[in-house]
Amino acid sequence: MSLKSYDTIIIGGGAAGFAAASFSDKRSRVLIIERNGEPMKKLAITGKGRCNLTNNCDTETILKNITKNPQFMLSSLAAFSAKDTMSFFEELGVLLKTERGGRVFPASDKSYDIVNTLKNYALKQCGVEIVTDRARELIVENAVIKGVKCYNGVYNAPKVIIATGGMSYPNTGSTGDGYQLAAKAGHTITPIAPALVPLETKEDFSDIAGLTLKNVRLSLRQGIKTIFAEQGELLFTHFGVSGPLVLTASCYINQPITDDCRLSIDLKPALEEKTLDNRILRDFSANKNRQLKNALNALLPEKLIDIFVKRSGIKPEKKVNEITKTERRRLLELFKGFELTVTASRPIDEAVITDGGVSVKEINPKTMESRVVKGLHFAGEVIDVMGLTGGFNLQIAFSTAYAAAKSSHVNY
Repeated sequence: MSLKSYDTIIIGGGAAGFAAASFSDKRSRVLIIERNGEPMKKLAITGKGRCNLTNNCDTETILKNITKNPQFMLSSLAAFSAKDTMSFFEELGVLLKTERGGRVFPASDKSYDIVNTLKNYALKQCGVEIVTDRARELIVENAVIKGVKCYNGVYNAPKVIIATGGMSYPNTGSTGDGYQLAAKAGHTITPIAPALVPLETKEDFSDIAGLTLKNVRLSLRQGIKTIFAEQGELLFTHFGVSGPLVLTASCYINQPITDDCRLSIDLKPALEEKTLDNRILRDFSANKNRQLKNALNALLPEKLIDIFVKRSGIKPEKKVNEITKTERRRLLELFKGFELTVTASRPIDEAVITDGGVSVKEINPKTMESRVVKGLHFAGEVIDVMGLTGGFNLQIAFSTAYAAAKSSHVNY
């Protein structure tokens, strides 16, 4: 086995790992240990291959979009903000653009412009080395980091940054190695669960799989408490529901999912109940002799009508001029609260990010240094911090990488 010495070793060649390498002191010897032959595979597929690298907003807004341990991020975001992320890439020659909701993308819409820029800067301009290997364990003596044992070599360093990601998208290399390394070193790993993930439902929507509902309002309840409510877009699937609203809602679910977990879709959020009732009456008046199943086309997507009518309990063939006030009330309630029972999250390999990770109680928020092992640092998704979609999770990766890197170089 080969044995080499460095100033800083970074375990993981993803966004956080390469950012940490780029932010490290250029006079120091830095090594990235990456188990894949192709680094930053997950970064390449983010934003549907366009790479939503941050959000063009202030730090207060970013903190509001971090659903897990936002206070932990105060110091690192103050040191390296979304504006700093944008400036970093622009100074390296990447043209950026801001889209709906403050989402920032490369102007080319090509994620590889971000991937290649970050890789070339770290490896060519900063002189960072990279080796294809897998970390087996950390070398720790008297609660001080000394290096990393890999399958093909041993690498010594007084500073080590774990930036291995979580467990989502395992085919990109995120298989939970960082959790195991940290746990062996004495760290607490909070329960791991999928987040920003589609949800399975008790109700069968396979007949309408692929149907997208736009401008609906989705509410999430666990027990009697509503823990999420937002307007946007969702998608019916063969297993349940997906789409932007559902992915966001999944971040608020308390795991494990219990029998009292419900989603409620307001199909007409722009209309108050009285206004909607008048609209239904108007439509029925214009279609007096039509059967109910043929009189809802102006209010619902065609694919949803059969399920909607069946759920109302009203016979589909009943003529609308025979609909009672009580039955109309039932239709109104269904329009404003089309309920689904959540039975499970989809598997973690379908999740955008991982909920859980190295406990923030055991990490210094200013330096990302372990409070358990001196010289050990963390960056990115391996930490128990989680944000919503919109570039917030990559900003977490960049800010924590900056904090870890700036505290991980040798003093000259």
